[in-house]
Amino acid sequence: MPDAASVPSLLVFGGGYLGRAAAREALRRGGRAVATSRDPERRRALEGEGIAAIDPADAGALKTALEAATAVLVTAAPDAHGCPGLRALGPLAGDAWPDWIGYVSSTSVYGDRAGGWVFEDGPLNAASLEGARRVRVERDWLDGAQGMGLTLQIFRLPGFYGPGRNVVERLRDGSARLVRKPGQIFNRIHVDDVVSGLFASMGRPRPGAAYNLVDDAPSPAHEVMEWAAGRMGLPRPPEVDLDDPTVSDAMRRFYLDSKRVSNALAKAELGWRPAYPTYREGLSVILDAPPPLRLAG
Repeated sequence: MPDAASVPSLLVFGGGYLGRAAAREALRRGGRAVATSRDPERRRALEGEGIAAIDPADAGALKTALEAATAVLVTAAPDAHGCPGLRALGPLAGDAWPDWIGYVSSTSVYGDRAGGWVFEDGPLNAASLEGARRVRVERDWLDGAQGMGLTLQIFRLPGFYGPGRNVVERLRDGSARLVRKPGQIFNRIHVDDVVSGLFASMGRPRPGAAYNLVDDAPSPAHEVMEWAAGRMGLPRPPEVDLDDPTVSDAMRRFYLDSKRVSNALAKAELGWRPAYPTYREGLSVILDAPPPLRLAG
């Protein structure tokens, strides 16, 4: 099998924040990258970074990209009908799938554990619509992969952050709100650590594997917010109830579940280690960097 991890030809179905970061890493390694987006402005931004961008509705372009790929990463969120990536790519691939397929899922598939630890072989008890859709799509991908002998890996992620997408931004612009929920705890992950985990898997694929790519230090959200404000020399942001209208829907979803997610399997099988094992290292590098360029998407 070609060493996809060293010089990949990567097709990313879903050229958003994470997909774009993965595509940039493929380019950095001397490979090529194609990413999909329905948004013309986002496609222009991708092209500006050297990433070939296509509309996922363009079946001809998508088929050409798929045939040239040694690795496919699906980051698009599921909808009411399943996985948009599977629907679009399945009819085009036939028997010509590449050597590595990665599907990005979510730790929401585990549901609430009342602060307890969860591992990849634990039960999937999603408590949210988003989590239930992820469970369904994981099964769809696994069933299809098993039937066709595909090298599929699933990556379960918590909320991820990085340049331009983090609590520092919200503290700077004054939109941050402090929500304190007793007993609440969960993981997070820096986008660079997600990408390094994906590429580690390309070098050590295991068909049907699922990996938690999370940090080493599950922590309550208010602790992260208070630490970042203190590091920036800012006052603690206003404290609000979870149902306050200033709290985003995405943030509310984080508070549905309380759990500590283990990353031991990814470390053992992939040789992966997060460069930012806790939020302190991850936010510190963001705070110490110049402000990021604003790009579409």
